[in-house]
Amino acid sequence: MKGPLFYAKILLFGEYGIIKDSKGLAIPFNSYKGALKTAQNLSGEALKSNESLKRFCDYLNNLDTQLASFDLESFNKDIDAGMYFDSSIPQGYGIGSSGALVASVYEKYANNKITVLENLTRDKLLKLKEIFSLMESFFHGKSSGLDPLNSYLSLPILINSKENIEATGIPSQKEGKGAVFLLDSEQIGETEPMVTLFMNKMKNEGFRKMLSEEFVTYTDACIDDFLKGNVKSLFKNVKSLSKVVLTNFKPMIPNAFHKVWENGLKTNDYYLKLCGSGGGGYILGFTEDYEKAQKSLENYKLELVYRF
Repeated sequence: MKGPLFYAKILLFGEYGIIKDSKGLAIPFNSYKGALKTAQNLSGEALKSNESLKRFCDYLNNLDTQLASFDLESFNKDIDAGMYFDSSIPQGYGIGSSGALVASVYEKYANNKITVLENLTRDKLLKLKEIFSLMESFFHGKSSGLDPLNSYLSLPILINSKENIEATGIPSQKEGKGAVFLLDSEQIGETEPMVTLFMNKMKNEGFRKMLSEEFVTYTDACIDDFLKGNVKSLFKNVKSLSKVVLTNFKPMIPNAFHKVWENGLKTNDYYLKLCGSGGGGYILGFTEDYEKAQKSLENYKLELVYRF
């Protein structure tokens, strides 16, 4: 038995800001994926996954059934038969490992599920996001539901505000020099402590002011530029956003990368930003010249996401 594939996601813009109603743009990342599988003799990661699914099934048993209900009898039976989530998506890297798992469980076990094939009205998207938010909270404490939504639909998602999300198209990739890439920090990041840190910072009036006047302004501008293909303006705004993040979100940036981050801003070879909640995992990079960025970052592992 093998379920359908669900892909990783990258939140290009909007990390933390979407908690405070800024725009966000998430895209599927097909280099990493996962699927539900069953095996007779489980060991290692597969066994760990199977035990985690057991706990997840218990958690779903206590969920608000008005919003969604699941065929938990079948889910339990499959878990007992050796089901696990077989995934190449690195955990703690900010690219949606738990989101893909949630999407696969919803797809297989939800009763009266909203399918990808039907006309996805805004109301249906919001309902899906709400269901996924509740489901994924099992893994993170608090979830926006965006990662599983992106994985489930396998489409770019534009978040205009909490109450306004839509599937969107992004400009097709070109064979240009510019690129979006992932920089591997080679550290695991944990979402929950980072979000707690952010919530504590939000108690500070100066931080809130910076968020609404600078962070959200540049984030929204980056999304508009990206979707319209205004590459020149995009890099100007990404540089401003990168500066704001370095100044105000330092605890979310692994210490070893503070200098690397500054170097990009100084040389203009590349600009870095958080990928997800930070604290480790991947860091997202933007460059007008990918070869130059590769030379500058030759001691690090890079992965290409998108070409301009």
